[in-house]
Amino acid sequence: MTRFRGLPPFRVRRSSIHGTGVFATRRIKKGTRIVEYLGERISHDEADLRYAGKDVADNHTFLFTVDERTVIDAGVGGNAARFLNHGCAPNCETVLEKRRVYIEAVKDIEVGDELVYDYCLERDADDPPGIAEIFGCQCGTWECRGTMLLPEKRLGA
Repeated sequence: MTRFRGLPPFRVRRSSIHGTGVFATRRIKKGTRIVEYLGERISHDEADLRYAGKDVADNHTFLFTVDERTVIDAGVGGNAARFLNHGCAPNCETVLEKRRVYIEAVKDIEVGDELVYDYCLERDADDPPGIAEIFGCQCGTWECRGTMLLPEKRLGA
């Protein structure tokens, strides 16, 4: 794993995928640890309370599940990592190490490329109808599955 030195190799600006995104300002080699996902560390119960009044059709969140006890709320004390968008053909991935979350490059990234990772959002039995559309993907790649949610598990699979 490579780590960058000096200024971060990215900047935050408007994205054609969704709202704000993170873009490479210099070439980033595969395997580079780019940024840590920072924010307030809270319980799942606290995360649920914070978003309890939120419209079910609003998919915008800065929550990142670390484990069964901890969620990072990057909306409080977060950094640029919260602006990485979902992509179905990602150039980054999240790596969990000692209960910390890092974003690393899974392929070489060129100057100007948007940094994206697959959110791998899981489906729940109590999801409302149309949940795949609520979490619709707009990455625009050939591999796009149309949703940020993982594919539905098939019976017997």
